[in-house]
Amino acid sequence: MFRMLAKASVTLGSRAASWVRNMGSHQLLVPPPEALSKPLSIPKRLLLGPGPSNLAPRVLAAGSLRMIGHMQKEMFQIMDEIKQGIQYVFQTRNPLTLVVSGSGHCAMETALFNLLEPGDSFLVGTNGIWGIRAAEIAERIGARVHQMIKKPGEHYTLQEVEEGLAQHKPVLLFLTHGESSTGVLQPLDGFGELCHRYQCLLLVDSVASLGGVPIYMDQQGIDILYSGSQKVLNAPPGISLISFNDKAKSKVYSRKTKPVSFYTDITYLSKLWGCEGKTRVIHHTLPVISLYCLRESLALISEQGLENSWRRHREATAHLHKCLRELGLKFFVKDPEIRLPTITTVTVPAGYNWRDIVSYVLDHFNIEISGGLGPSEDKVLRIGLLGYNATTENADRVAEALREALQHCPKNKL
Repeated sequence: MFRMLAKASVTLGSRAASWVRNMGSHQLLVPPPEALSKPLSIPKRLLLGPGPSNLAPRVLAAGSLRMIGHMQKEMFQIMDEIKQGIQYVFQTRNPLTLVVSGSGHCAMETALFNLLEPGDSFLVGTNGIWGIRAAEIAERIGARVHQMIKKPGEHYTLQEVEEGLAQHKPVLLFLTHGESSTGVLQPLDGFGELCHRYQCLLLVDSVASLGGVPIYMDQQGIDILYSGSQKVLNAPPGISLISFNDKAKSKVYSRKTKPVSFYTDITYLSKLWGCEGKTRVIHHTLPVISLYCLRESLALISEQGLENSWRRHREATAHLHKCLRELGLKFFVKDPEIRLPTITTVTVPAGYNWRDIVSYVLDHFNIEISGGLGPSEDKVLRIGLLGYNATTENADRVAEALREALQHCPKNKL
């Protein structure tokens, strides 16, 4: 018996040794990248484009805190505090309020994937890039998409939307509160009530507006609202905020088919975020460090107060507009009442290439601004005063940079 065991041990030992040798039997074809042997170097810049924005010092410090497990009680406490912060900035009491582990674009998909089923009628306000994206996502789901197309720089009236509701009888209407590609601020008062008269839910994108412009989810009758972390909130990009009221939740939970995405299935996410009682169910690994930062950004805006944040953005942008008018620049959005206070769009001056202006401002002043996006591409310059960056001092800095750029950049004769 002993000899048999000894023989078996020798056999297993030789097999194990052979297995170890085989693991290293191939030569590495890809060497260690030389670039990764150098220290990481990040330039110091003032981010005055449409987002992301500079992180407030307190948010930046939160990003260096130690890691903890995402399903531990300390993390649950942080998640609960984040939910309360979202309810504050959204002005909602919706229990189904949480963070999506993805950018604002992912929040858009989370809303549409959960609310729309194949064959559903979907009405989209398409006056910029985000309406275009919402329509494409819905088409992939198999919804019947009806676009209310407007020229970039225009907004929607209650009468126009009612005509669409009456004609297409949608289950969902999509509007962008702050259209970052064009600089339009869409009025929202009355749209929720109007949608509900037609048994339609109202979905609003507030990625570019939240914290810088008044929005009242419950009082304005918004059924689903989402936003991003990287603009006025001054948190790192890559996570987003979303809330569903009871009507929207009922639509999700009474679906005939499962949502096309497991990752964004709100019935799972709600359990992870403690929206369905005390027991939490793991769905995916949360971005712990990013949540630390978001918690601190929500704490900062809570301490400042929403009304104070709205006023600061309004005042800083009014000062910026004064400076831009002095430079002779023309606003892309003609109606001052619907200009977005967080992101300003100016028409590219005649004879100039917008890329030359953007590059000059970056190279000589370390300030990032941006050109257009989607329907405003090649037409506008976009300047953002977002959260921590919304100051008259920053407005003066970017105005001076633009003044010099217009003096030194090549101008073609028309």
